[in-house]
Amino acid sequence: RFPYSIGYGMTETSPLLTGSSPKLVRFRTAGFSIPGQELKLLNPNPHTGEGEIIVRGANVMVGYYKDPELTQTMFIDGWFRTGDLGYIDSDGYVEIRGRSKNMILTASGENIYPEEIEDVINKHEFVLESLVYELRGKLVARVHLNKEALEKYYENLKHSAKDWQHNAEDHTRKVLDDIMTYVNAKVSKFSRLNHIVEQQEPFVKTPTQKIKRFLYKE
Repeated sequence: RFPYSIGYGMTETSPLLTGSSPKLVRFRTAGFSIPGQELKLLNPNPHTGEGEIIVRGANVMVGYYKDPELTQTMFIDGWFRTGDLGYIDSDGYVEIRGRSKNMILTASGENIYPEEIEDVINKHEFVLESLVYELRGKLVARVHLNKEALEKYYENLKHSAKDWQHNAEDHTRKVLDDIMTYVNAKVSKFSRLNHIVEQQEPFVKTPTQKIKRFLYKE
């Protein structure tokens, strides 16, 4: 019952693209297109309705500074390509599904959005952050564990901190397996993880605190 408003946008769009007031917030959406611009989906999937969000208007940048080639790739017929995949419902509310470059297409034609799986993983009490990617046709997750929460948990089970440290590898493997079971029970069949590994150090991030995914896909 806590009132909140939500918005979505990019630096290149000055920055707001969608939003809503607290009274109009709709679960899992980023609001609706703000006045003074045009927003639509590029090549929406006829079955799911999902497509890349594109926009045009006075709020959209002219181009990247001294980078005409990148500028050209980001525009199509005057529309700016956000690189975000989304869905627009019948009331005009926009739901963000994930980044187009991160989307994983399965052999059976299903679209998997790593961000959605990561959201489930990160809700686990022993997880600080995670990264999901495809490796040789399988879904893999790297998980940075909350070691403080784990040590406290084992202490409550009357295990000593020394026992945790001595058997850390065994305990960690069990925790990772439990996390995978937890996640796979909450996601769709085609989004289930095949393997999960520990990310011992915090993920390397950009200045805006987004994980540099390209560093972890090998």
